[in-house]
Amino acid sequence: MNPPNPSDAADAAATGVRLSKVMAERGLASRREADEWIEAGWVQVNGAVAVLGQRVQPDARIAIDPAARQQQAQRVTVLLHKPVGYVSGQAEDGYAPAVSLVTAANRWRDDKLPLRFQNGHLRSLAPAGRLDIDSTGLLVLTQDGRIAKLLIGEDSRVEKEYLVRVQHMHAGPLAPAKLELLRHGLALDDRPLKPARVSWANEDQLRFVLREGRKRQIRRMCELVGLRVIGLKRVRIGSVVLGPLPAGQWRYLRPDERFA
Repeated sequence: MNPPNPSDAADAAATGVRLSKVMAERGLASRREADEWIEAGWVQVNGAVAVLGQRVQPDARIAIDPAARQQQAQRVTVLLHKPVGYVSGQAEDGYAPAVSLVTAANRWRDDKLPLRFQNGHLRSLAPAGRLDIDSTGLLVLTQDGRIAKLLIGEDSRVEKEYLVRVQHMHAGPLAPAKLELLRHGLALDDRPLKPARVSWANEDQLRFVLREGRKRQIRRMCELVGLRVIGLKRVRIGSVVLGPLPAGQWRYLRPDERFA
Protein backbone atom coordinates (compact mmCIF):
# COMPACT_ATOMS: atom_id res chain seq x y z
CA MET A 1 0.00 0.00 0.00
CA ASN A 2 1.43 3.36 -1.01
CA PRO A 3 1.85 6.01 1.74
CA PRO A 4 -0.51 9.03 1.51
CA ASN A 5 0.72 11.84 -0.66
CA PRO A 6 0.90 15.16 1.26
CA SER A 7 -0.11 17.01 -1.90
CA ASP A 8 -3.37 15.05 -1.98
CA ALA A 9 -4.28 16.39 1.48
CA ALA A 10 -3.37 19.92 0.37
CA ASP A 11 -5.56 19.57 -2.72
CA ALA A 12 -8.47 18.33 -0.59
CA ALA A 13 -8.13 21.29 1.77
CA ALA A 14 -7.94 23.73 -1.13
CA THR A 15 -11.19 22.38 -2.57
CA GLY A 16 -13.01 22.25 0.76
CA VAL A 17 -15.36 24.75 2.40
CA ARG A 18 -14.23 27.73 4.45
CA LEU A 19 -14.10 26.68 8.10
CA SER A 20 -16.13 29.66 9.34
CA LYS A 21 -18.92 28.76 6.90
CA VAL A 22 -19.01 25.15 8.13
CA MET A 23 -19.14 26.36 11.75
CA ALA A 24 -22.03 28.70 10.94
CA GLU A 25 -23.94 25.97 9.11
CA ARG A 26 -23.57 23.68 12.13
CA GLY A 27 -24.85 26.44 14.43
CA LEU A 28 -21.58 26.66 16.36
CA ALA A 29 -21.15 30.40 15.82
CA SER A 30 -21.83 33.14 13.32
CA ARG A 31 -19.22 33.47 10.57
CA ARG A 32 -17.83 36.62 12.20
CA GLU A 33 -17.59 34.90 15.59
CA ALA A 34 -16.01 31.84 13.97
CA ASP A 35 -13.27 33.97 12.41
CA GLU A 36 -12.64 35.67 15.77
CA TRP A 37 -12.37 32.32 17.54
CA ILE A 38 -10.07 30.88 14.87
CA GLU A 39 -7.81 33.93 15.11
CA ALA A 40 -7.71 33.53 18.90
CA GLY A 41 -6.62 29.89 18.58
CA TRP A 42 -9.85 28.52 20.10
CA VAL A 43 -10.77 26.19 17.22
CA GLN A 44 -9.30 22.81 16.34
CA VAL A 45 -9.96 20.78 13.19
CA ASN A 46 -9.28 17.07 13.35
CA GLY A 47 -7.09 17.65 16.40
CA ALA A 48 -4.98 20.50 14.96
CA VAL A 49 -5.29 24.22 15.74
CA ALA A 50 -7.12 25.94 12.89
CA VAL A 51 -5.86 28.98 11.01
CA LEU A 52 -7.84 31.93 9.66
CA GLY A 53 -9.12 31.30 6.15
CA GLN A 54 -8.67 27.54 6.42
CA ARG A 55 -10.81 25.33 4.18
CA VAL A 56 -12.06 21.97 5.41
CA GLN A 57 -14.16 19.06 4.26
CA PRO A 58 -17.84 19.23 5.32
CA ASP A 59 -17.44 16.23 7.65
CA ALA A 60 -14.39 17.65 9.47
CA ARG A 61 -14.23 17.17 13.25
CA ILE A 62 -14.39 20.61 14.86
CA ALA A 63 -13.66 21.30 18.54
CA ILE A 64 -14.23 24.63 20.32
CA ASP A 65 -12.26 25.80 23.35
CA PRO A 66 -14.57 26.55 26.35
CA ALA A 67 -13.08 30.08 26.48
CA ALA A 68 -14.95 30.86 23.25
CA ARG A 69 -18.24 29.79 24.78
CA GLN A 70 -17.60 31.95 27.82
CA GLN A 71 -16.96 34.96 25.62
CA GLN A 72 -20.13 34.23 23.63
CA ALA A 73 -22.21 33.97 26.81
CA GLN A 74 -21.10 37.47 27.85
CA ARG A 75 -22.51 39.06 24.70
CA VAL A 76 -25.70 40.99 25.27
CA THR A 77 -28.92 41.48 23.36
CA VAL A 78 -30.98 44.62 23.85
CA LEU A 79 -34.69 45.12 23.21
CA LEU A 80 -35.45 48.73 22.31
CA HIS A 81 -38.80 50.45 21.78
CA LYS A 82 -37.71 52.55 18.81
CA PRO A 83 -39.58 55.84 18.46
CA VAL A 84 -40.41 57.53 15.16
CA GLY A 85 -37.53 59.68 13.91
CA TYR A 86 -34.66 57.27 14.58
CA VAL A 87 -33.00 55.08 11.97
CA SER A 88 -32.27 51.44 12.73
CA GLY A 89 -28.68 51.40 11.48
CA GLN A 90 -26.04 54.07 11.06
CA ALA A 91 -26.92 57.77 11.22
CA GLU A 92 -28.20 59.17 7.92
CA ASP A 93 -29.58 62.50 6.67
CA GLY A 94 -29.19 64.04 10.10
CA TYR A 95 -31.24 61.36 11.87
CA ALA A 96 -29.76 59.64 14.92
CA PRO A 97 -29.28 55.86 15.03
CA ALA A 98 -31.46 53.86 17.40
CA VAL A 99 -28.40 52.56 19.27
CA SER A 100 -27.79 56.11 20.56
CA LEU A 101 -30.78 55.53 22.86
CA VAL A 102 -29.02 52.65 24.62
CA THR A 103 -27.71 54.56 27.61
CA ALA A 104 -27.84 53.97 31.35
CA ALA A 105 -30.41 56.78 31.68
CA ASN A 106 -32.75 55.20 29.11
CA ARG A 107 -32.76 51.72 30.60
CA TRP A 108 -36.30 50.72 31.59
CA ARG A 109 -36.65 50.87 35.36
CA ASP A 110 -38.66 47.62 35.33
CA ASP A 111 -35.78 45.68 33.73
CA LYS A 112 -35.10 43.25 36.58
CA LEU A 113 -32.13 41.48 34.97
CA PRO A 114 -29.20 41.79 37.44
CA LEU A 115 -26.82 43.04 34.77
CA ARG A 116 -25.04 46.34 35.18
CA PHE A 117 -24.87 48.47 32.04
CA GLN A 118 -21.35 49.12 30.80
CA ASN A 119 -19.89 50.76 27.72
CA GLY A 120 -18.57 47.40 26.54
CA HIS A 121 -22.18 46.39 25.87
CA LEU A 122 -22.25 48.94 23.05
CA ARG A 123 -19.26 47.43 21.26
CA SER A 124 -20.44 45.75 18.02
CA LEU A 125 -24.08 46.16 19.13
CA ALA A 126 -25.96 46.01 15.83
CA PRO A 127 -29.61 45.85 14.75
CA ALA A 128 -30.90 42.38 13.88
CA GLY A 129 -33.54 43.59 11.43
CA ARG A 130 -34.81 47.05 10.63
CA LEU A 131 -37.66 49.43 11.32
CA ASP A 132 -37.92 52.40 8.99
CA ILE A 133 -37.66 55.93 10.33
CA ASP A 134 -41.45 56.44 10.31
CA SER A 135 -42.14 53.22 12.26
CA THR A 136 -42.00 52.42 15.95
CA GLY A 137 -41.88 49.36 18.14
CA LEU A 138 -39.62 46.44 18.97
CA LEU A 139 -36.07 46.64 17.61
CA VAL A 140 -33.46 44.02 18.53
CA LEU A 141 -29.82 45.06 18.86
CA THR A 142 -27.33 42.32 19.59
CA GLN A 143 -23.65 41.43 19.96
CA ASP A 144 -24.52 37.78 19.36
CA GLY A 145 -24.09 36.65 15.76
CA ARG A 146 -26.27 33.59 16.34
CA ILE A 147 -29.26 35.79 17.14
CA ALA A 148 -28.57 38.05 14.17
CA LYS A 149 -28.49 35.06 11.84
CA LEU A 150 -31.69 33.65 13.35
CA LEU A 151 -33.59 36.89 12.80
CA ILE A 152 -32.23 38.20 9.51
CA GLY A 153 -30.67 35.22 7.76
CA GLU A 154 -32.04 34.35 4.33
CA ASP A 155 -33.70 31.23 5.74
CA SER A 156 -35.14 32.92 8.82
CA ARG A 157 -38.66 31.78 9.64
CA VAL A 158 -39.12 33.88 12.79
CA GLU A 159 -42.46 35.69 12.80
CA LYS A 160 -42.69 39.46 13.15
CA GLU A 161 -46.02 40.97 14.21
CA TYR A 162 -47.14 44.54 13.47
CA LEU A 163 -50.11 46.76 14.25
CA VAL A 164 -50.75 48.98 11.24
CA ARG A 165 -53.10 51.98 11.26
CA VAL A 166 -54.44 52.70 7.77
CA GLN A 167 -56.55 55.13 5.78
CA HIS A 168 -58.57 54.18 2.72
CA MET A 169 -57.26 55.89 -0.41
CA HIS A 170 -60.62 55.35 -2.12
CA ALA A 171 -64.22 55.53 -0.93
CA GLY A 172 -65.72 52.48 0.70
CA PRO A 173 -64.37 49.62 2.82
CA LEU A 174 -61.58 47.31 1.77
CA ALA A 175 -62.98 44.53 -0.38
CA PRO A 176 -62.53 40.98 1.00
CA ALA A 177 -60.59 40.05 -2.16
CA LYS A 178 -58.03 42.76 -1.43
CA LEU A 179 -57.61 41.52 2.12
CA GLU A 180 -56.92 38.08 0.65
CA LEU A 181 -54.29 39.67 -1.62
CA LEU A 182 -52.53 41.06 1.45
CA ARG A 183 -52.43 37.53 2.82
CA HIS A 184 -51.04 36.00 -0.37
CA GLY A 185 -50.77 36.99 -4.00
CA LEU A 186 -48.81 40.25 -4.05
CA ALA A 187 -45.32 40.77 -5.43
CA LEU A 188 -42.71 43.47 -4.80
CA ASP A 189 -39.83 44.18 -7.16
CA ASP A 190 -41.02 41.35 -9.41
CA ARG A 191 -40.67 38.80 -6.59
CA PRO A 192 -43.71 37.14 -4.99
CA LEU A 193 -44.17 37.68 -1.28
CA LYS A 194 -44.41 34.83 1.19
CA PRO A 195 -47.86 34.15 2.68
CA ALA A 196 -48.74 36.46 5.56
CA ARG A 197 -51.41 36.49 8.25
CA VAL A 198 -53.44 39.71 7.97
CA SER A 199 -56.62 40.56 9.87
CA TRP A 200 -58.51 43.60 11.15
CA ALA A 201 -57.59 44.48 14.75
CA ASN A 202 -60.26 47.21 14.72
CA GLU A 203 -61.98 49.39 12.11
CA ASP A 204 -58.85 51.30 11.10
CA GLN A 205 -56.01 49.03 12.21
CA LEU A 206 -54.66 45.85 10.63
CA ARG A 207 -52.58 43.14 12.28
CA PHE A 208 -49.78 41.75 10.06
CA VAL A 209 -47.71 38.65 10.86
CA LEU A 210 -44.80 38.22 8.44
CA ARG A 211 -41.90 35.81 8.00
CA GLU A 212 -39.86 38.13 5.78
CA GLY A 213 -38.79 41.77 5.80
CA ARG A 214 -38.50 43.50 2.44
CA LYS A 215 -37.77 47.23 2.41
CA ARG A 216 -40.89 49.15 3.53
CA GLN A 217 -42.82 45.95 2.80
CA ILE A 218 -46.04 46.59 4.71
CA ARG A 219 -46.40 50.17 3.44
CA ARG A 220 -45.93 49.04 -0.16
CA MET A 221 -48.32 46.09 0.27
CA CYS A 222 -51.01 48.39 1.60
CA GLU A 223 -50.55 50.86 -1.27
CA LEU A 224 -51.13 48.04 -3.76
CA VAL A 225 -54.63 47.44 -2.33
CA GLY A 226 -55.61 51.09 -1.87
CA LEU A 227 -54.58 51.70 1.73
CA ARG A 228 -52.27 54.39 3.12
CA VAL A 229 -50.28 53.54 6.26
CA ILE A 230 -50.41 56.32 8.85
CA GLY A 231 -48.89 54.38 11.74
CA LEU A 232 -46.85 51.18 12.04
CA LYS A 233 -45.72 49.49 15.24
CA ARG A 234 -43.87 46.18 15.63
CA VAL A 235 -45.14 44.41 18.73
CA ARG A 236 -43.56 40.94 18.57
CA ILE A 237 -40.56 39.08 17.15
CA GLY A 238 -40.90 35.33 17.51
CA SER A 239 -41.89 34.66 21.12
CA VAL A 240 -40.51 37.99 22.40
CA VAL A 241 -43.08 40.77 22.81
CA LEU A 242 -42.72 44.53 23.14
CA GLY A 243 -45.13 44.59 26.08
CA PRO A 244 -45.19 47.70 28.30
CA LEU A 245 -41.66 48.84 27.39
CA PRO A 246 -41.98 52.64 26.93
CA ALA A 247 -40.97 54.35 23.69
CA GLY A 248 -37.33 55.42 23.72
CA GLN A 249 -36.38 52.97 26.47
CA TRP A 250 -34.69 49.57 26.39
CA ARG A 251 -34.07 46.42 28.40
CA TYR A 252 -31.85 43.35 28.18
CA LEU A 253 -33.13 40.11 26.70
CA ARG A 254 -33.70 37.71 29.60
CA PRO A 255 -32.08 34.25 29.63
CA ASP A 256 -35.53 32.63 29.60
CA GLU A 257 -36.64 34.50 26.46
CA ARG A 258 -36.31 32.90 23.04
CA PHE A 259 -37.10 34.29 19.58
CA ALA A 260 -37.77 30.79 18.22
